[in-house]
Amino acid sequence: MLTHLHLPDFSGKPRLEELGEREILALAISSEEEDARIYATYAAALREAYPASAAIFDGMAQEENAHRRQLIDLYVRRFGDVIVPVRRDHVAGMPSRRPVWLVENMGLERIRREADDMERQAQNFYSDAAARASDAETRRLLGDLAAAEAGHRARAHSLLDEHLAGGELEKEDRAAHRQFILTWVQPGLAGLMDGSVSTLAPIFAVAFATQDTWTTFIVGLSASVGAGISMGFTEAAHDDGRLSGRGAPWKRGLASGVMTTLGGLGHALPYLIPSFWTATLIALIVVFVELWAIVWIQNRFMQTPFLRATFQVVLGGGLVLAAGILIGGV
Repeated sequence: MLTHLHLPDFSGKPRLEELGEREILALAISSEEEDARIYATYAAALREAYPASAAIFDGMAQEENAHRRQLIDLYVRRFGDVIVPVRRDHVAGMPSRRPVWLVENMGLERIRREADDMERQAQNFYSDAAARASDAETRRLLGDLAAAEAGHRARAHSLLDEHLAGGELEKEDRAAHRQFILTWVQPGLAGLMDGSVSTLAPIFAVAFATQDTWTTFIVGLSASVGAGISMGFTEAAHDDGRLSGRGAPWKRGLASGVMTTLGGLGHALPYLIPSFWTATLIALIVVFVELWAIVWIQNRFMQTPFLRATFQVVLGGGLVLAAGILIGGV
């Protein structure tokens, strides 16, 4: 049974300062163990693509395990061999940890930030708890834990200098940026171009042929959603990413499908307005914005010269738009 437990929180969980020293030690042990597993998971996820960063997280996991062993030794000397099962989610206000299975969906820089946040959260929490605690022994223990977390952060930065020296950091950052471009930007840009340009002709052909805004919207909606589904499945199915290194198929398919749908919906949604000419004018303005967005993305992420991107996108989009208007006006 846990001692010194009260229920001052609406959740029914005790606060850290309500715990006895035994429970605080047990909480610290379980926290160090969880953080060590998270760092080991990060290292495993990064080992193939980013070996230097993986070495950093291996070192951080070892640091956490070393602190855990020290805490266990102290606990056994003071309270015996049975460690009470206290975890972060048992105590109100304790910082939570992101589920480790999400690591597969996180980029290198995001993982680095998450790791730094983990140490900072723990340090700040223990420091705040120590300032609030009234018991001298509890205050001292919490202060020691805060100092230990500060030591973890210092060790993490030293490991960063040790393993990412000599241009390794820049090399891994460039590789992460390239992976982001291949997995998200390139498929998303292809989808945006397809959705924005390929739907111009059918939407404006129907608009000028019928001058019925609702019919035009239905055609635009169906064309956009259909194109999005088609592009998404095509992107995901034609390359599993293993040989090309372009990333997980579902990520590329999601980026392509969503952006294709949005590209078409942009100039279909104005036809929810009952007035044909008002809707058409707004749709043309949206088309202008879409085409310039494509130019900006090409220039910003794909390093396409601005004038060349402008010529290709505006000329192509203008021709498709003119074709739709001419066909619809026949």
